[in-house]
Amino acid sequence: MTGSLINREVLPFVLALAALAAAALLLDLVLHLADLVWIGRYLGIPGTVLILLSLRYSLRKRKLITTGDPVSLLRRHEWMAWAGSLLVLVHAGIHFNAILAWLAVWAMLINVASGLTGKYLLARSRRRMEASRQQFRDEGLPADAVEERLYWDSLTFDVIKQWRVVHFPITLAFAVLASAHILSVFLFWGWR
Repeated sequence: MTGSLINREVLPFVLALAALAAAALLLDLVLHLADLVWIGRYLGIPGTVLILLSLRYSLRKRKLITTGDPVSLLRRHEWMAWAGSLLVLVHAGIHFNAILAWLAVWAMLINVASGLTGKYLLARSRRRMEASRQQFRDEGLPADAVEERLYWDSLTFDVIKQWRVVHFPITLAFAVLASAHILSVFLFWGWR
């Protein structure tokens, strides 16, 4: 059971983060080998655009917009945020010349980890609840007895669904730091 828990829960989380790091390193290496390092400087723009476009899911979730299927928007949110983060990581490269930019990158990485944590924790909790519900049904318990036995689990599941309460401030910190970085680029750009 422990091996399957690691395979189902821990491994996908670790692989998603490792894939992001590996893809960023590989893309950066390709740019260096092709003597196209200058392209990395501009990848922050499409990366930021992808991250901003991924927020459509959040707008739909909060009912600020009414169009779009929430499930497909969530999938797009996950992939667009991942791809945008990849481009921003390549943009950041291994250059350590701007503290504000690196704070924004770290906030972005923490935000990605927070999103993945919520995704896998929520999915695991949902599966556990459904497995318990099915087990009680298989034992022949009536529906009201099943719900009574799952009362504390359902309260816990409702609390876990609130992980966004943690994810949102992390996202906000990333947005503030990224905005400050972008503003500083415009302020200190050599406009001549």
